[in-house]
Amino acid sequence: QVQLVQSGGGWVQAGGSMRLSCAASGITYSINTMDWYRQTLGSQREKVAAASSDGRIKYADSVKGRFTISRDHANHTVYLQMNMLKPEDTAVYYCYTNLELGGLYEYWGQGTQVTVSS
Repeated sequence: QVQLVQSGGGWVQAGGSMRLSCAASGITYSINTMDWYRQTLGSQREKVAAASSDGRIKYADSVKGRFTISRDHANHTVYLQMNMLKPEDTAVYYCYTNLELGGLYEYWGQGTQVTVSS
């Protein structure tokens, strides 16, 4: 089992910055990727950024150049630094991870609201 606990989020004006954190506990030695997703009401969850266990980083086109994902492997924590925020970044943000222990197990953080006002 893995538990993901998120922190950060809230309200910010357009153009501002915010950092989200997600700390994993439990069977952390088998964690694979640690990703950030976001979801708005009535929409599907969208992958925003991904940090694999071997250091590969990927971003959605909509956040490239503005968001930075980083991963502290020693403390099993992933961060999402969000700069130049836009109103369209408003969403509930979730961290995600998975591990393989005889099968693929997926885990989500509790979600945190990010609201960007114009």
